[in-house]
Amino acid sequence: MSLSGNKKITRAVIPAAGFGTRFLPFTRAVPKEMIPLVDKPVIQYVVEEAAAAGITDILIITSSGKEAMQNHFLPDNELESRLLATGKTELLADLKKIQSLARLTFVEQKVLNGLGGALMLAEEFANGEPFAVLLGDTVVKSNNAIPAIGQLIKCHEQYNLPVTGLERVPRERISNYGVVSGKMVDHNVMQISGLVEKPRPEEAPSDLAIASRYVLVPEIFEYLKKSPPHGAAGEIYLTDALLMQSAANGLMGCIADAKRYDIGNKLEFLKATVEFGLQSEVYGEAFRKFLNELPQK
Repeated sequence: MSLSGNKKITRAVIPAAGFGTRFLPFTRAVPKEMIPLVDKPVIQYVVEEAAAAGITDILIITSSGKEAMQNHFLPDNELESRLLATGKTELLADLKKIQSLARLTFVEQKVLNGLGGALMLAEEFANGEPFAVLLGDTVVKSNNAIPAIGQLIKCHEQYNLPVTGLERVPRERISNYGVVSGKMVDHNVMQISGLVEKPRPEEAPSDLAIASRYVLVPEIFEYLKKSPPHGAAGEIYLTDALLMQSAANGLMGCIADAKRYDIGNKLEFLKATVEFGLQSEVYGEAFRKFLNELPQK
């Protein structure tokens, strides 16, 4: 059982420091988290998900050259004055809404040593309380009124343990993920006992993969400090710390009722662009008509 107690979660960390090499050359000058889906950058969808789940304070972990993310959420007095002067009040209201989603803090990860290394920068921000983690290059669209991270928070509140998001993955793609084993205690909740990184399909312990959303407790920082560095870059793996957490106090997994879009993957980005475009209240009907009229090859 976690030593942190069952506290209301109001803090979230969004790691967003990676290079985005899978999207080069675009990400040579633009952070992958600023890739747009219709008319909003990916990072805004992530912040909106956290805010909709009751998060009030967010730490975004960035790296050098990613100032565009911070600028996106800051006031721009010149632009706002121009919108007001030209009567574009709806656009002005949209900008104001972005600025009021949550209290945002930014910190630079100077040494890019993996997700675990990024999260180690969040210890002071967490302030000894449980906190949510949402990967900054992944959009997760809930199938119901509760955001995906909100569903994990509810699981944490029920079991008073850290929770990792899980997703069922086809066996032919399972070798791209960290795959968990354990005991299902509800239709969408697993008590995790093991984890295998990128197993061959025939060796995978299940079809459940770790999927970009977490609720962690303060003890995770001690396990991160004990985690061995990997590879030439000395990466600290969050999965190593989670395994230690599981063995010591317990770890739950939650299959959120949601769909995940890995925007760092070019094909998944194209699929997401089409789906979000079709769902747009403004452009959806015209976009569907355009797609239907495309010549078949």
